[in-house]
Amino acid sequence: MKKILYFFLGSLILFLSSCAKDFLETEPLTSKTDGNYYKTPQEAQDALTGCYDALQLIYSDGVAFPLASEVMGDECFGGTGYGDSDDYAMLDEFDVSVNSGSQNIYEKNWANYYKGIFRVNSLLTHLDGVEWGSQTALRGTIESEARFLRAYFYFDMVRLWERVPLLTAPTSDNVPQASADETYALIASDLLFAIKNGRTETYSQIATTEYGHANKWAAESLLARVFLFYTGYYGKSDLVGLVSKDEALAYLEDVIANSGHDLVSNYADLWPAASTYEAAQNGLPITTTTYAGETNKEVVFSIKYTYTSDYNGNTDGNHWLVMNGLRKMAWKNSGYGSGWGACTVIPSFYKTWSSTDKRKASSIMAIKEEGVNFTQIKDMKEYTGYFTKKYIPLCDENGNSTAEMLGGVSFMISQYQDFFVLRYADVLLMAAELGSPNALGYVNQVRTRAGLEAAPSVDKDVIYQERKYEFAFEGIRYWDLLRYDNSLQYASDKLSLSEKVLTGGIEDQKVIQGTIFKTTRGLSQIPGNQITLSGGVLTQNPGW
Repeated sequence: MKKILYFFLGSLILFLSSCAKDFLETEPLTSKTDGNYYKTPQEAQDALTGCYDALQLIYSDGVAFPLASEVMGDECFGGTGYGDSDDYAMLDEFDVSVNSGSQNIYEKNWANYYKGIFRVNSLLTHLDGVEWGSQTALRGTIESEARFLRAYFYFDMVRLWERVPLLTAPTSDNVPQASADETYALIASDLLFAIKNGRTETYSQIATTEYGHANKWAAESLLARVFLFYTGYYGKSDLVGLVSKDEALAYLEDVIANSGHDLVSNYADLWPAASTYEAAQNGLPITTTTYAGETNKEVVFSIKYTYTSDYNGNTDGNHWLVMNGLRKMAWKNSGYGSGWGACTVIPSFYKTWSSTDKRKASSIMAIKEEGVNFTQIKDMKEYTGYFTKKYIPLCDENGNSTAEMLGGVSFMISQYQDFFVLRYADVLLMAAELGSPNALGYVNQVRTRAGLEAAPSVDKDVIYQERKYEFAFEGIRYWDLLRYDNSLQYASDKLSLSEKVLTGGIEDQKVIQGTIFKTTRGLSQIPGNQITLSGGVLTQNPGW
């Protein structure tokens, strides 16, 4: 059989053990093999930690899913440096002719997703061989978390590429692409298992050592997100016959009623840079912050990061966040750290966002309005005067990288801010969209927190408008556009853009044609090398 890159091959299986600082700070145990591992509950837990480590791995190379989601949406252009490749512009415009050499832009992501899936499948395949003794209940917990992770990996992949090889056990076979329904059936069954068997501790009961683990509440919330995307994008009434609309809503109502999660009172406190900026606006040192932290009550599930990444294979840091930083400079007055200038915010998005909405200043870094002395305009593509603020590097009062000051080897790989995959605000708005009798109250909880007047009534468009601002730059908006209607006309209209930008300091007109987007159905390019290595078993998506 052909050996192709979407399989994680080799005689040694890489398992990762916990250390004292964080259950996701890991080192490889290369002395363990498939033949002598999975014997004790502790070894099964160590293997599960390796599966969680893959959450950090999948976004560490290529174009991370949260970045791609923003570049492809209607809130950001690609940006980056004047001398950089046009990869991000190609993603932004859905046009391979913009950069014909970028056919493998997602190759590292593709390989890393399958590394994660390999780890999960290896663990699941060997659970029967573990000597559980008096810890039989632990098996269901470990299996539920592993299956949640597999569902998470495949949900990213099926949205990006739709047709992907579907692996439920380790294999080196040249597996063809599965249909979308086959992949969604696995995702749904994995999440249903995680709901039935997952941890049920409420937010206040979660032990410090367990933050970052997927529990019942995370599985219920993710399943609702999967339901909404699948039924919207494909125009179906249920999730491949396994989950109905009423069931999806019931899962969310369970989270609302019983999980102990809630909204953080001040929106800016959700984001390190936003809380730092707010402190500066109030005349306080940037070291004074009201940041709610990475384990606050609004976080239903997150990807945990720390600053201990190195260049020897330890992938612990948030490698993609640096792309959003100010291009090659820091602004110590507000604590904004240096990065590569990606995801420049579309000017019309900023200008049409009401200034009475507290989320605006917490989400967008406005260069002129905030008095930032940005000196790298000529080194930028698609400069608009606006950058994202939620996921950016930080600096101290002297302009030094906070990640490096903590001991990270480089600001490029040592960013440590967690990625909030699921927030309680999303649970409320999804429940409203699914028709909860409390829909108006749920929407107004979110609006009131933002400093806005309560809405008098609620419908799909009111909810979509609220989602647009509540989740700006969190990798959610693009997928909301795709699922609004299965004709993709709504998305096409929103993604048809024409705005003035500066590239190399020279004014240019950035144009995105929604009609080109429709030829791809919003799907991304499958890495060309994978198609070649498969001997034609894999085929490319239309439009690429």
